[in-house]
Amino acid sequence: MTPANKLVIDIETVGEDFDALDKPTQENLTRWIKKDSNNEEEYKLALQDLKSGLGFSPLTGEIVALGVLDVHKNEGAVYYQAPGQKNEEIKEGGVVLKQMTEADMLAKFWELAQKYQIFITFNGRGFDVPFLMIRSAIHGIRPTKDLMQARYPWQARNDGAVHVDLYDQLSFYGATRRKGSLHLWSRAFGIESPKSGGVSGDDVQPLFKKKKFLDIAKYNVGDLRATRELYQKWEQYLNF
Repeated sequence: MTPANKLVIDIETVGEDFDALDKPTQENLTRWIKKDSNNEEEYKLALQDLKSGLGFSPLTGEIVALGVLDVHKNEGAVYYQAPGQKNEEIKEGGVVLKQMTEADMLAKFWELAQKYQIFITFNGRGFDVPFLMIRSAIHGIRPTKDLMQARYPWQARNDGAVHVDLYDQLSFYGATRRKGSLHLWSRAFGIESPKSGGVSGDDVQPLFKKKKFLDIAKYNVGDLRATRELYQKWEQYLNF
């Protein structure tokens, strides 16, 4: 039997500038924190959290890096935005870094997805995949596979789209009290953490503002590699 093609997915996102949003949108985003805040100080803190968190929603954020890595070949690509720049393709190990617009990277991803049967993420059901699918629809791009179906293995349909979210699997679908971050799981299994290069997910927005687009793409490569290795550990020891 031919082994299934497996693809690791990871994205990096940034949010819109809150102060540049129209007044109705600002009001819509802040009305709940106004109700929940007991005083002006609490409101200011909640507002700052809201502003820094706009990249977590596909309604107020966008994808600035989209990474894919073939599990068997250990080769892949990171498509990344670099507004105002024209960068040549470069290779980071076995991963090609290629500049694209968000719409182009989404179209490229769904074209590639048709060749794969198993998709691996870390917290992809809670973040990456819904973000990918909604941003695709916003750009008028129809996903070629439903990567949100069949959270549990017994639900899987025979249509070549199995999504293994390691955040689900390693926490036994939330049965454990503390689920752990990709960094903590990597550390526990002796895998090089994507944070070892000095960049974390919190740095993506500031790096984007500073036009350090390649730094974001290279950080995404680290996420891909750590997720692939963690998947291999899960596959070998915990996949029943």
